[in-house]
This record gives sequence, structure tokens and C-alpha cells, in this order.
Amino acid sequence: MKIQLPEKVNTIISTLQAHGYEAYAVGGCVRDSILGRIPDDWDITTSATPLETKSLFKRTFDTGIEHGTITVLIDKEAFEVTTYRVDGKYEDSRHPSEVTFTRCLSEDLLRRDFTINAMAYNDAEGLLDIFGGMEDLKNKTIRCVGNAKERFGEDALRILRAVRFAAQLGFEIENETQEAIKILAPTLANISAERIQVELIKMLISPNPSLLRTAYELGITKVILPEFDELMKTTQETPHHIYTVGEHTLKAIELVRPDKVLRLTMLFHDIAKPKMKTIDEKGVAHFKMHDVEGVSMTKAILRRLKFDNDTLGKVTKLVQFHDYRIPAEPKRVRRAMNKIGEELFPYYLEVRTADTLAQSEYLREEKLQNIHDMEVCYHEILEKKECVSLKSLAVTGSDLIAAGMKPGKELGAVLNQLLEVVLENPELNTKARLLDIAGDINYPMSKKD
Repeated sequence: MKIQLPEKVNTIISTLQAHGYEAYAVGGCVRDSILGRIPDDWDITTSATPLETKSLFKRTFDTGIEHGTITVLIDKEAFEVTTYRVDGKYEDSRHPSEVTFTRCLSEDLLRRDFTINAMAYNDAEGLLDIFGGMEDLKNKTIRCVGNAKERFGEDALRILRAVRFAAQLGFEIENETQEAIKILAPTLANISAERIQVELIKMLISPNPSLLRTAYELGITKVILPEFDELMKTTQETPHHIYTVGEHTLKAIELVRPDKVLRLTMLFHDIAKPKMKTIDEKGVAHFKMHDVEGVSMTKAILRRLKFDNDTLGKVTKLVQFHDYRIPAEPKRVRRAMNKIGEELFPYYLEVRTADTLAQSEYLREEKLQNIHDMEVCYHEILEKKECVSLKSLAVTGSDLIAAGMKPGKELGAVLNQLLEVVLENPELNTKARLLDIAGDINYPMSKKD
């Protein structure tokens, strides 16, 4: 097995070897290289202690020196170099109480999570694979190194990583590893929200986001996203649907492109349906106001998982309007663009399309035609550069003041009225016409003499 190491990685490894130390590329970069994927970064492991490594390179800085990791800089490019180590007892399901450096590579590889991440490589010795990582890559299998319960007991985040790797690579989680996950899934409660968020996003934007179903079956979502478990249990007795809310959600996630905001939106678009479900006298299910309640629930979940405000704002807005249906008429579309936002409107169209395709075939063609016609209107509005928000209104507050209106909150009210006029009649969006209209608005404000 020959792996093409980047020149700078080879330089670091060769320098360490030239001074009597062992050194290898290790972990994900080796796995990805074997799979023909481009590694995100290159990690190096060595028998040299951090101080010994630092003495060999001109530019280094301490990344996590207490855990054996330093960063070597070569031509402004950074590479993490970590000393072989043996971890002490894990007391918080995440961090070892102590770290002991070792000169033995096999001891270092034994502490790693999965066999496919426990391979090492250098040009002199080739691939070192003492736990069967190559065989598991061939069989598309996620398997813990050694005892699965021990590996997950050391670091509960590995439970999420198992499903995430399976989703990213299209692999299966082998039985012993699955059984250990079922037993130890509750320990995910010890993991920070930030770490859970990172793994959840990687899973969602992977080629196989529906492995969230596996996370549910193994008891993972019960800990990190209990609201999703309720979706999986909620049936939809309506001609518009053929799946449970959960299965519909999974299908909708798969049907939208792998964008973080879009896939989070599809994950949460029906999050309030279990709470808002009612059954009428004919046995038909209704989920009235699930979009409104969904905004509140989505906001709470995203805050719990420590998402940034930008993501929170975009996702909640799309959840709010995911079921917003209007005739595909230019003035209706302009108003929809104003309500949803110019930036998010194309996302809204994608959300509605994925949502529709994940439903039953009942009225599907009519729904899709409506979305298509709205998209045509949207592009025509863009081409004509029609005004759909205050930022493209032909007059500003300064223009109104210059025309004689006093500054104050009334100015905003006048501008919004002018926007209403323009949304209805885009040809009126000229400075002269709008100033004339503003002069006729009956508002309690003064004009200059």
C-alpha cells in the first residue's frame, strides 16, 4: 500500500526519523487516502516527546502539550504532531484523568476509537494496520478498536462519531459496536452541547443523513434530541402523508441539498406535529399551528445545542414558512419575498419542494407546479429588479426629511406604507412618484413651511 504523503508531512516525518525517532501519518488522513478521498488535514504521531519534537523544528507552538500535541509550522502551514501516549482512567466520559507518554506505537493505536482510524503510515515501512482497519474498510464496517464498551466508556462522543462516520462513508456499524452503543448511549448526557452540535451537523450534511434513524434505534437521539423520538412515534392519518412524521422528516432531509441551514430546517420543519396533533370525528389527523409552535420549539432546541444566532434566525424563519402556500402571482410572490426575506426565499422554495416530495402522491403534481410557477415569478422579479424590501425602495428616510418631514418614528411608518404601495404596483418605485404619494399620506407629522 503506497500513500502519497504531502511534501511537508514527509519532511516532518523524515526529520524525526533522521534523529532516531519513529514517526507516521495517522488516523483519518490515512483512512481517507486509502479511500481515495482528500484528507482535511494530516496528523502525525511520533515516539519523540513534545520537547524533543520542538527541538527539531524552527517554528512550533503548544497546541495541547499536556496531552503530547504540538503544532509544527512549515511555510505558514500547520501540522499537529502528537507523542505516542497511553490514556489514564476516564472519569467524565470524555477526558482521561492523566496521559502517559510511551515509545510504543501499538499502545498509542490501541487507545483510538475505530479500526479504520487506527492505521499509521510512512514511506519507509508502509502501512501499519494491527487492528484490521483495511479489512473493515473493504467490508465498509465501523468497528471499535478492541473492546467496544471500553472505547465508548472512555469517550462517549465516540458513540456519535460511530454513526457520523457510517453516514459520511456509507458504512455499517458492526453488531458488537452497536450493542455497546445501546448500553452506553445515556453517557452522551456528559458531552457538551457544542460537541454534539458538530457531530450532528456532520451527520446531517453527509451523503446518508437518514442514518439519524440508526441513532434513534440505538437510543442516541433519546439523549441528544428527544424531540426527534416523538416524531418517529407520531403517525399521520391524512391523505397528504404516507409516513410517520419521523420517516417523512428523514425523507425530506435526504431530498434537500446538503446545506446546513436546509437540512436543519427539514429536521425541524414538523418538530411540533406530535404536540399539535388532533384527530377529527372521521379519524383524520390535523396539525394546526404546528408551524407557529415549531418556531418556538426549534429556537429552544438550537439554543440548547449552542447554535449561532445567524443559523438560529435562518432556520426558524424557514420553519415558520415551510408550509406557506400562495397562488403563484407576481404581487403575491413579491409579498412572500418581503415576508421571508430575499436571501432566504430560494431556500424556502427548496424546503417546500423537499417537503412535498416526501409526502404522498395526493395532489403532488399540483403542489409542485405551484412551486415551479412561484420560482418563475421569483426569477422574473429579480430580472426586473422589482422592489421587495425597504433597501430597494426608491426613497429613504433622508429623502423624506429633505422633502420636509420631521425625523421620528412616523418616518418608518411612511416608508412601510410606501413599500406596501410598491409591492402592489412595482412601476411606482421612483423617487418622484413616491415623494408625491408620501405627501398625500394622512399622518400626524409636520412639514416645513
